[in-house]
Amino acid sequence: MAKRNSNKDRVKPAETELKEKLVNLNRVAKVTKGGRTFSFAAIVVVGDGNGTVGHGLGKARDVSESIAKAVDDAKKNLLKVPIYKGTIPHEVKGKYGAGKVLIKPAADGTGVIAGGAMRAVLEIAGVHNVLAKSQGSSNPHNVVKATIDALSRLRSPMDIARQRNIDLEKLFNG
Repeated sequence: MAKRNSNKDRVKPAETELKEKLVNLNRVAKVTKGGRTFSFAAIVVVGDGNGTVGHGLGKARDVSESIAKAVDDAKKNLLKVPIYKGTIPHEVKGKYGAGKVLIKPAADGTGVIAGGAMRAVLEIAGVHNVLAKSQGSSNPHNVVKATIDALSRLRSPMDIARQRNIDLEKLFNG
């Protein structure tokens, strides 16, 4: 459950090009002497569709205010994801709490085969072809954080080749 995101993975937000997607909106009722008081909790993912993604949670008495808070929180938690030929470079597993996810690279033309909260994160990140499965909790909070954890574990082919002191052709051809 420890955060793997180090400072080198963090990305400074470019305000104009980020897209946002509402993953979940939860209405909470608090019963008081004067009646019910409703508040809202929103989970939002933001990204540029080109390898940058972040998630945020916002709580407020108003729906639009909670979404705005979530977007601000998401812009503070941006992560750079290596995307290779429209998919991810290798298979990866992510975990957060009881939420577990498995993400596999897919051939061109496959599309994003993922459900609910994972689909939103992967589409906003800019992954076009991927196979994904949520294996644990279906709670959107945990699924989003487990997906972000999995994406933070990805290593680009260039980084692996640099670490092994070999060129890219040798890495892919064996």
